[in-house]
Amino acid sequence: MTNPENFSDFKLDPQLIKALNHMNYTKPTPIQAAAIPVAIEGRDIMGSAQTGTGKTAAFAIPLVQHILSNEKGTALVLTPTRELGKQVMDVIHQLTQSRIQTAFLIGGEPMQKQIKQLKRMPRIIVGTPGRINDHLERGLLKLNTCGFLVLDETDRMLDMGFSVQLERIFKYMPERRQSLMFSATLPRKILSMADQYLNNPERIAVGSTIEPAKNIKQSVIRLEDGSKYTELVTQLSEREGSVIVFVKTKRGADRIAKKLDASGFKSEAMHGDLKQSRRERVLRNYRDAKFRVLIATDVAARGLDIPHIAHVINYDLPQVPEDYIHRIGRTARAGAKGEAVCFLSPKDHDKWHAIEQLMSPDKKSEGGSTRPAGKGKGKGKGKGRGPKNKTRWSTARKRKQKNVAAKKKA
Repeated sequence: MTNPENFSDFKLDPQLIKALNHMNYTKPTPIQAAAIPVAIEGRDIMGSAQTGTGKTAAFAIPLVQHILSNEKGTALVLTPTRELGKQVMDVIHQLTQSRIQTAFLIGGEPMQKQIKQLKRMPRIIVGTPGRINDHLERGLLKLNTCGFLVLDETDRMLDMGFSVQLERIFKYMPERRQSLMFSATLPRKILSMADQYLNNPERIAVGSTIEPAKNIKQSVIRLEDGSKYTELVTQLSEREGSVIVFVKTKRGADRIAKKLDASGFKSEAMHGDLKQSRRERVLRNYRDAKFRVLIATDVAARGLDIPHIAHVINYDLPQVPEDYIHRIGRTARAGAKGEAVCFLSPKDHDKWHAIEQLMSPDKKSEGGSTRPAGKGKGKGKGKGRGPKNKTRWSTARKRKQKNVAAKKKA
């Protein structure tokens, strides 16, 4: 199928078309146009696409189509985090118009609540690997009729140490099934898993997954570690709109949120130690713009789809280079524009070099920064930002050029 103009070109179930119209889904995005027809044919897929491009619907639509086309059988979606699972579950509920029984199985929620969902014989199950395993080992969940499997953000699941849990889950499933694997990157362990558990998968890649969306304007600020908070306050004062600030630790998230709140910036913290009910409440209030600044660990780097996030600030660099792409991908969703700023202290050099190598593997990092802290003038201007979608360390090059010019004059 070439360049489908609308979702009806996929010959979907009328109920599904009705739901898509209600969701104001018109023309498929590139990843949806490429993946949906292949999945509807029953093929396995190993796919990748930039964040914010409609990847969730790219697998959720054929999943719902599969369930509507088969009177028996179930479908399972595995996600690395609760937030990403919630996002997937929300999309599925909209696509099914809540007419198909579902179960949402994640950690941090009462087992009894989930057992009640399982007793209703759900046909679509979304969950995290750890909690799915808990239910399987207790005999509460049966996957022997599961004919449709989705692994979302597979690379993140493996980074989080879920490989053993995934292998256990596969043992409970029938060998004859359709599997869709989506991953931002394709390291050797992902390819090995695909080779072992997927059946002649179709490789679908739309756009680069190792560089940010083109509508994200990036800047880098070089500073000392002790100056970060002062610079954060400056950035928040100069910027308008919702902001998400990524930090390294849970304790740091709580501490910074409290300090900002006391300073007049309405803020909340988001991290893995919060109870699930609290996490949901924080995200709901943030989505409803009841506060402006969300301080988060990498638990929010993937699966957080809030259109009005205008700015991302990397207070601390991520431990995994790929998470940088996912962090700044929280802004500029669905074609909107966004800005991302990165605080770099001297100890961050190696981490930043790894990020640069990921995004531009053929380009060597030169050392330096776009601007030192405190040199900006005016709101969003004069801060020495590099070209759109590029973070260049240019100080060393400029110094070298000046030295050459001075020698020529001498």
